[in-house]
Order: sequence, then structure tokens, then C-alpha cells
Amino acid sequence: MRAGRPAPAPGAARRRAPADRAGRSLSGAHRALLAGGFLVNLGTFAVYPYLAVLLRDRLGAGMAEVGLVLGAATLVQFAGAPFTAAFAERAGLKRSLTLATGLYCAGAVTYLYGAGRPALTVLGLFLSCGAGALYSPAFRGYLVHAAPPGRRPRLLSAGNAAGNLGIALGPVAGALFLAEPGRLFALTTVLYALLAAGHLLLRPEPRDGDAPPVEPFRRVLHGLAGLPFAVTVLTHYLYLQFYQYLAVYAEGRLATAVFGAVMMGYALGLAVLQPLLAGRIGPLRYPVALAIGFSCTGAGMAAFATGHPAGIGAGALALSAGTAVLFLKNDLEALAHSRRSATVTFGQQRLAVGLGSLLSGLIGGRLYGLLEEAGALPGFWLLVAAQCVLLPPLLLLAARRLPGARRG
Repeated sequence: MRAGRPAPAPGAARRRAPADRAGRSLSGAHRALLAGGFLVNLGTFAVYPYLAVLLRDRLGAGMAEVGLVLGAATLVQFAGAPFTAAFAERAGLKRSLTLATGLYCAGAVTYLYGAGRPALTVLGLFLSCGAGALYSPAFRGYLVHAAPPGRRPRLLSAGNAAGNLGIALGPVAGALFLAEPGRLFALTTVLYALLAAGHLLLRPEPRDGDAPPVEPFRRVLHGLAGLPFAVTVLTHYLYLQFYQYLAVYAEGRLATAVFGAVMMGYALGLAVLQPLLAGRIGPLRYPVALAIGFSCTGAGMAAFATGHPAGIGAGALALSAGTAVLFLKNDLEALAHSRRSATVTFGQQRLAVGLGSLLSGLIGGRLYGLLEEAGALPGFWLLVAAQCVLLPPLLLLAARRLPGARRG
């Protein structure tokens, strides 16, 4: 809101709804940024699914060592997000986006020249993870910068759709060049160099006179919206069981091409459903959104237990609907209740994603292993589905007993 402009009357927003709907088209800067977000994820996920193979071949190490390297890099990416978001808050969003794409480019160059040099390959991995830690909160912060709450669902869902489209198509693009990694890294180097140049031309974000004061780096978690943070941890703990263990479960049950189609269908479904549902997700009360989202997620997990291609495909579609609601509503709720800027809030939410990923690996992996030894793997998905039903109400009940949980 511009300085000096009087606040609208309480009913004005409702009276102006048709005009607002007509004027909610994305700006040129938003469209350019969405294209950038799509291309960044296209380049990232052209490489990411094949990193374990690349590291194993270049390091000459076993999968335990490869897992340690990947785990450390992932920790840097997620645990560092609150700090990179605070940096973006100070340096400016356009500058941070340009710097992040420059780091992506440096990572691709390091991969390109890292063949036969294990240290360079590991350095390229950490450069790419550091770039992701900076790009993600700056990208989403730019999208919603100075936007009124009514526009946030549309803007965030558009950003998520662009990113998910890149996630869906990236592995396909990477597979085309997997036999020649040098060509893949040469192409991603060119892609990120062009993106860095393009971000230089991006319009600087406008000043926001209503932005909260900038906090010191040591207080990156100050003003945390506690309940959305905790629900985001739970969301990703449950959802990532799908990403981390379905591939192993599908061996012998689905052809490789069918499994690839299921994973692509999930990402494309999320990219399509979230923008379509954004106008309905925004006004929903948080407990209602959680009931819908976790119910769909649980239904999807239960469908995986069938072990049949049709059941697994239907489960992925149900999961698309569930996560479309949960991912968007968690972020909207965090923005509504955080006492920090949007960029820092997204950094805090990114940390929650990392914690959920860690729990999924620690708890889900152990549970999967136990049920695999017992010859009862379908039971794994039924147990995850049961957690989707039981854990969210318990979390909401605990939040009600902690008055500060919602407001941070």
C-alpha cells in the first residue's frame, strides 16, 4: 500500500472482488521470474536424480560414502536456508537471485571439469546446494513481495507450478544425456549463464514500507510461525516416504517406464492442481485444509499398498491433490503468522522441509527395513496412511495447549 493512501473500508474488498479478479494478472517481472524458476529446476533435476551414480563413478566409493556426501550436501541446503534468506533480505532479492544463478553456473562448470577429480565433483555438489539454499527463498520472496494477502495464493501456486514443471521434465532431459555427462554439464552451464544474465535484467523489487525490521543473523529463527513450521515438518516427513521408498517398492511390481510415468504424473498433477485450487485453498480455515490435505495423502499411501500399477498410479494422483493443498496452505499460514519478512519466512519454512526429510530418512527407512525383513512391505504404506490420519489431530491438539505455537 502506498504511503498516504487511506485504508479501504472493511467491506471494500468484497465489493471490489470482480475488479480485483480482473486485475490479478501476473506482471511481466512475475512471468519472467516464473520462467526462470522453471528453467532452474529443469537444470537442477536433469542432474539431481543421477547424482548417486555420478558420485559413485567419480569417487570410486561405495553407496555408504555416497550417501554421506549427499546427506551432508542436503543438510547444507536446508539448514542453511534461514541464513541465506536473511542474507537475501539484506542484499536484495534481485541481487540474490542473480548471485544464486551464478553459483548454479559455477557448480555446473565444476561438474564439467570434475571428471577424474573427486574433490571438484564434491565441490560442484556443494556449490549447487548452496545456490538452491539462496535461490528458493529469494524466488518466492520476490513473487509475493508487497503483494496483499488476497494475491498470495495465486502468486505462490504459480511459482510452485513452474518449479514442479521443471521437476517433472528435468529427469527426462537428463536421461537424454546420461551416457555423456560432459555434454549434460556443458548444456547446464550455458543454461545457468543465460539465467544469470536474465536475472540481471529483472526489475528490482519495490521498497516495502510496511516490512518488519531486519533482525541480526543470530536471530534467523526469531518470529517463527510455530504451528505452520511444525505442520510443514510433519507434511514432508509423511510425503517424502513416497519419494524415498516407492522406487524400491516398485521394483518387480512396475516396469521402469511405468514408474517414471507415475513420478512424472505426480509432479505434473501438482503443477496443474495447485493453481486451479489456489483460490479455494486460500480462504480455507487451517484445520479444514489439513483435514483435506492429509486425508488425500493418506488415501494415496493406502493405494500404494495394493502393489498394482493402477493402485500406485491412483495413489500418486491422490497424493498430488493432498500435497497441492498442504504445501500451499502451510506457506500461506506461515506468511500470515510470522513476524518476519516473506523471504525470511520462506527460509524458515525451508528448514522445516529439511527436518521433515531427515525424519523421513531416519524413521521411514528403519520402518521400511523392518517390514521388508518381515515380508510385509504393503504394511509399510498402510502404517504411513495411518499416520496421515492420526498425527495431524495430535499436532493441532498439542498446539492448542501451547498458546504461542501459532504466533511463534
